[in-house]
Formats: sequence, structure tokens, C-alpha cells
Amino acid sequence: MDGKFHIEVNCQQKNHDGERICGDVFISRKLKEENRIVVVLSDGMGHGVKANILATLTATMAVNFTEEHKDVSKIAEIIMNTLPVCSERKISYSTFTILDIDADGEVRILEYDNPQCVILRGAEVFTPEWTCVYLNTAKNANKELLTCTFKPRKEDRIVFTSDGVTQSGLGSGKHLFGWGRDNFQEYIHDLVKNDRYISAQRLAAKVVNMANINDNYQSKDDTSCAVVYFREPRKMLICTGPPYEENKDKEYGDIVRNFNGIKVLCGATTSDIISRELGKEITDSFEFNDPDLPPVSFMDGVDLITEGILTLSKVSEILRTHSNQTKLGKGPADLIVKYLLDSDEIHLLVGTRINIAHQDPSLPVELEIRRTVVRRIARLLEDKFLKEVEMSFI
Repeated sequence: MDGKFHIEVNCQQKNHDGERICGDVFISRKLKEENRIVVVLSDGMGHGVKANILATLTATMAVNFTEEHKDVSKIAEIIMNTLPVCSERKISYSTFTILDIDADGEVRILEYDNPQCVILRGAEVFTPEWTCVYLNTAKNANKELLTCTFKPRKEDRIVFTSDGVTQSGLGSGKHLFGWGRDNFQEYIHDLVKNDRYISAQRLAAKVVNMANINDNYQSKDDTSCAVVYFREPRKMLICTGPPYEENKDKEYGDIVRNFNGIKVLCGATTSDIISRELGKEITDSFEFNDPDLPPVSFMDGVDLITEGILTLSKVSEILRTHSNQTKLGKGPADLIVKYLLDSDEIHLLVGTRINIAHQDPSLPVELEIRRTVVRRIARLLEDKFLKEVEMSFI
């Protein structure tokens, strides 16, 4: 894949009105060794717990079989043969859309009964060559899948939904037959035309919100919109801890000076070294936006300065529990998390000089060794948020 691509993946969902659990299931998995991302959206029959179980089973199988490079018809056959049969309707039913984004720059899409995805090249609709695949076993005879393969370009977007989006507004005056794929396509085309760099998260959220408006704020079905966006990577650097040897301080300062992206310093000693090496003054603020942490500081050429280990421990905890419903505050750890979520390539530079204070067994458990906390942050960013993370020690 073109090294200049970053692949932003996001899904936004709204449950069927009155349901506590969503009958649509979205899974994305990054296969680092193969430089692949597999993304699946499945819609289980009906809504609530039963639909969620069907969709979870489908999405999990779809991800696992796609990861193993199984043939498209084989994937579909296994899924459909495995799903439990509904006792009332005598059918097992769960739709799916699978995206397999490969290292050599190819994207393969496989769809079964979800609304056909929309591919935007810039703001314009791009239509690759779709192929119909018919299943030929007795149980699944004549079931039809759609598949296509294409090479993505920078500023391409793939937008795919459950039918809660295209059928929103069904039976109402404005959309008697539902919002429909054409209206949905026109809506996202206009959004991208008006905001060329709209993020995957924002675009997906706007689609789900519009579907909810169509349903007069009472969703008649589980509603999901997922977006995959190929774009220029946004970079971020976090420095924490002084270098092991003092003669490395200049190199530390040069790394910060020459980095092109968001720069955050965590720790008093760290910021003092960078301040000295860059010849810049630190300005302290006295706003306590988080009762657990000291206030942030500022320096020309750096976006944010915070306390070290306590702040990073809290960053790790916020990332661990983060969901689409999480509302971030204005505290130091929240600010770092905002920067992290808005960035694609994150460089973690860890100084390895031991801070005696953190070895004292009488101090709270939260004062874990810096490297352990930073490794945990790196793992969360990679596994949960699909970020590119580079960790180095100095």
C-alpha cells in the first residue's frame, strides 16, 4: 500500500428505539504482519438481543475467514450454514459487508443483502466493476453476493450502512418508501463537497443523525454507518522521561524541534530539558481542570506540556474505557487523548533514566514504571483505535 496513505476507519450506530442493545455489529481488525485491515458490518434479523447474537456470530466468522484469505463464496456458504434457524420464520438471516484492505493497495468488498456501499473519489461517486456471485449449494441456492476489487487513491472514501439508514423515514410523508440509496448517496456527496477533509467519524455520525431525523427521532431499526477514509496521515509526538545519558539531551531537543506534527511533553524533567535545548520559556497555567492532575503548561513550538507518570496512567485508563459515548473533558489527560484520537501516526519517545521517586514501594500503585504505562498506551492505540504507533527509547 502507498506509504503515504492513512486508513481511517469509523462506525457510528443508533439502536432501534427502546432497545438497549444494537442488532447491527461492526468489527475492524488490523493484521499488522500482513499490513491488512479487515472490516465487517453485519445486520441481524429483527432487533435487540437475538439480532445482536446473529450479527455477532456473522461478523466474527466473516472477519476470521477473510483473515485466512478464504474464497468469497466459501465465506458466505460457511456463514449461512452456521447461523441458527429462526423457529418462527424457519430461516437464518444476517446480512454482511466485508472490506479486505490489502498491503499492495487493493481493496476487496463482499456484500450480502446490505445496501450497496458508496465509494467516493474526492467528492464524486466512483463505481468499480461489481461481479455477482451465486451460491450453488442446495441450502443456499441462488443466494446472490456482490463483490468488487479496486485500487484506492488518496481522498477515497468507502461508505457502507445497514438498511436502517436507507429505510429510515419509511411510511412518512417525505420518504414514503424510505430515504433510499440515491438520497443517501446525494447526502454524503454534498457533505464531502462542502467539507473536503471531513473525518470518517464525523461523516458516519452525520449519516446516522440524518437517518434518525428521517425517523422523527424514533429509530424504527438499528442504524449503522461505517466509513473507511484513505488520506494523508496526521502525526503526533509524545516525549516522556529524560534520556539515559545527559549527552543525549541535544539529540532529544533536535527530535522535538524537527518533528512535523502535534508535540506533547509529559514530565517536568522532560520539559525542562526541551526548554533548555530549544531556548524557549515554559509558561505555567493555574487552571485545575482535573482534580487528580496538576495543570498544563505551554511553550512556543510545543502543543502541550503535562505532568508525567500520573497523567500518562490516566491517558491509558481513558483509552481503555473509551467508547462512542465517551465525552472528554478539559483535563491534561483528556487533552492528550483528544490529540491521540485525531492523529494517525503516533511517535512515543521514552527517556530511560530511572526516576528514583517511582521506585519507592510506599508510593501509590498508579505510579507504574513509565515504560510499562507507555507500552500499554501503544497497545491500546494499535489494537483498539488502529493507529500506527512507533515507540523508541533514548
